[in-house]
Amino acid sequence: MAHAAERQPLLPPRALLAPVPPPRDLNHVSGAKLYWIFAVVWTTVFLGALDSTIVATLQQPIGDYFQQSHIASYIGTSYMLSGCCFTPLYGRLSDILGRKGAMLLALTIFTTGTLLCGIAPSMKALIAARAIAGMGGGGIFTVSSIVATDLIPLRNRGLIQGVSNTIFGVGAGLGGPIGGYISDNFGWKYAFLVQVPFLVASAILIAIHVNIILPEAPLTLNQKLKKIDWLGSLTLVLFVSSFLAGFSLKATKDLAWGDTRVLGPISFSGLALSAFIFVEAKVSPAPVMPMRLLLSRTPLAVSLTNFFGSIVSFSILYNVPLYFMAVRLQTASEAGQHLVPNAIALSLGSFGAGWIMQKTGKYWFLTVASTSLSLLGSTLVALWDRKRTSEGEFWFDITFNGLGIASTVTSTLIAITACVAREDMAVATGIMYLFRTTGQVLGVSLSGTIFQAVLVAKLRETMPGPDKNAIIEMIRHDAGLVRSLGGAQREAAVSSFAQALKVVFICQASLAVLSVICALPIEERPLPGSHEEHDEGHRRRENRNVITEDNRDTGIRGST
Repeated sequence: MAHAAERQPLLPPRALLAPVPPPRDLNHVSGAKLYWIFAVVWTTVFLGALDSTIVATLQQPIGDYFQQSHIASYIGTSYMLSGCCFTPLYGRLSDILGRKGAMLLALTIFTTGTLLCGIAPSMKALIAARAIAGMGGGGIFTVSSIVATDLIPLRNRGLIQGVSNTIFGVGAGLGGPIGGYISDNFGWKYAFLVQVPFLVASAILIAIHVNIILPEAPLTLNQKLKKIDWLGSLTLVLFVSSFLAGFSLKATKDLAWGDTRVLGPISFSGLALSAFIFVEAKVSPAPVMPMRLLLSRTPLAVSLTNFFGSIVSFSILYNVPLYFMAVRLQTASEAGQHLVPNAIALSLGSFGAGWIMQKTGKYWFLTVASTSLSLLGSTLVALWDRKRTSEGEFWFDITFNGLGIASTVTSTLIAITACVAREDMAVATGIMYLFRTTGQVLGVSLSGTIFQAVLVAKLRETMPGPDKNAIIEMIRHDAGLVRSLGGAQREAAVSSFAQALKVVFICQASLAVLSVICALPIEERPLPGSHEEHDEGHRRRENRNVITEDNRDTGIRGST
């Protein structure tokens, strides 16, 4: 009997201690107040999406204005790179500064960068201004998702995300025509300057209406500054920026992998990643990306699913129009129209996923089915043949990817928030956005690198004529010029573009397979109808884990 008593733990299992009462939902709002909050938040999402396509439309006029068209692509690249670097920081900042503080910080930086774009005296100044705008632009979308998570129970969260994605799509769709009209009638600078009053008005409305109460006690400014993970943020920015810069230089400059301008940044990114992991695991008391969270089963699976899915989605977005210009010999506007079915599918996919999750309370099968739809779309595009594929297939095939990626983005956001405690939701959202935006940038740069390498090799093999080198250089930078070639040169160019894009499409289909595989380990958790139910469910799971650990420890002590 004495031995049996010695085997009992001195303290009862932690799960059997007095239960902690569930926290009161501090942000229960309804009616007109809730509508106001979402109207204000979605206005910023709309403006951010509008800006992205306005700039895409203005790249050529800006390049002509400064007579530096050869570096005009950096206007978009600089924004994407800085947005990718700073997006994950807003998850932790929204916990430290509050949702309103983080959103106002993002809007202030974005507005400052946009204003500087409108008064930029040179191309380099404009590129730098777009990088500043990107520091805030990524935060707008991250914090808007966090605000929705604070206010809407998970069961209804997918439908709200569907509305947000639709508003983003409307803004992205209107940006091109609006930017072109302003540029043609008033000059490209006014396309930036006209955004500033609307952004300022949005900031004022956010200051008035977005009042999310966090469960922790209010912090002083000095306490907030001390809580920011400065070293972790620095090493993360260095890692992401140098890694993406290396790949982007490889794609845009057609450099060799051994070139120091490519190898140097990528090698440095490895050192920065090692430093970042060490800081987050061993040094920072409030890490911007907690390793315990990132390496957990569902957050890691969700992040990788979004990473590979975003690579595929943006590769299609940038290369499908190129296919119709260089292989089908259509104009730029005609080629762009082939993305319309994809845009419609994006809205339908997001809405549909939200409705299904609201009705069923399930998301695992939806996520796997969504990634499989994206794989189907990528496979159909990879099977395109310029002579045998029908016109209807060219319009229809791309919709599967739009449906799949929109539904995946919506369902995985619910999956990652369902499996973490409420205090970790903001950081988890930031982690997911980091993987998604990194995938978007790599989708453009990696597909561009593969495409250029295959294209140049094929053109050098097949292009006839004594001026072949000049023609190759010309059509590499402007695919629309393929239509101006004649006879054997046109056929050689079309065939080379078709083969190069075929390789790109096969590669993206292969990555779509990885997206499906990464979705499989995602855990199915109940979608509660209130925040209190979510907290209670998470506590029960934690208690079960504690009991299991205590029993295991007791068994080990007993056996010894």
